[in-house]
Order: sequence, then structure tokens, then C-alpha cells
Amino acid sequence: MSVVRLGMALALCFSVGGATLAGADDISLDRLFERLQEADSADEAALVERMIWSAWHTLPDDDDGDVRHLMARAAAAMERGALVTAERLYSRVVARAPAFAEGWNRRATVRFARGDTVGSIADIRMVLALEPRHFGALSGLGLCLMRLDRPEQALAAFEQALAVNPHLTGARAHVDHLRRMLAGQAV
Repeated sequence: MSVVRLGMALALCFSVGGATLAGADDISLDRLFERLQEADSADEAALVERMIWSAWHTLPDDDDGDVRHLMARAAAAMERGALVTAERLYSRVVARAPAFAEGWNRRATVRFARGDTVGSIADIRMVLALEPRHFGALSGLGLCLMRLDRPEQALAAFEQALAVNPHLTGARAHVDHLRRMLAGQAV
């Protein structure tokens, strides 16, 4: 299937009864994950990944736009390197929308960047409780575990990320590296 035709097909399944896809349990998100597994090319996989990320960024029940505004402010703080501010803002996001997995994921990312690996892992656990297929969080968990010098656990996290999304080149590189490293340790 061409990328254009795939995009049109996925755009149709991306809406359910006129409503925007928001929930991790939504059948359309399930279809996107199926398409990700079946993707025949890097371009097709990238398109499906973008659609999944878009679904994950869709805010549930944010009628007043407050959480969306906090997310935008936190992202801007991250871009300018104001990590303390970004973490504070993402903490407000998770307090106001605790079922919004991407709020937890973003705070996990900031915590990792600030060197708070334990805090990052705690947030990743929340992401995975809400969306077990979150390949970004699974890869993040692998990075955290590498930082904590737990190569076997890191390998398992990256392999789990690849089981969900076999197109993650970074995760594949980490798997290859960790397997070589662990094989060398076994000798």
C-alpha cells in the first residue's frame, strides 16, 4: 500500500463517529498498532508512528484548554533548557490529568534529562500502566536502566519496545550493543 493511500486509510480510522481518537483502548489506536507491525517500509512505519503519537497527545476532557496550555508551556520550557520549570509544569499536568499518559511520559523525559533516573522510572511505570504499548516509554525505561548499569533489564525493556514497534532503529542499536556486551561478560 502506498504511503498516501495508507495515510488516507488511517485518517479515516483515526476518527470514531466524528470524535477525535483519544483513548488508549480505542479500537482505532489498536488498528494503528496493527498497521505498525505490518508496515512494509520505513516511510509507512514513520507515518503510523506519527499518528500514534498524535493520538497519545490528544487530551481527554480538556474543555477549558488548561492542560493543553500547560503542555505547551512545558514543551517551550524544555526547548529553552528550563528543565526545572518544565518539570514543575508537567507535574501540574499529571495532577490535573492523571489518566493522560503523555503527561507522565513528558515528565519522565524531563526527569531523565535532569539526572533523576529513579523519578523518571516512576513516571515511566505510570505511563506503562496507562498505555502498555508506549514504545517511547519502553525505550526510555531501557535508557534509564542502562544509566543504572542494569544491562539485562535494559535489554528486556528495549526488546519489549521492539516487540511493540519493530521500526525503532535506536532501540535496535541498543539491543545489539547490549547483547554483545552481555555475551562478552558471559565469557
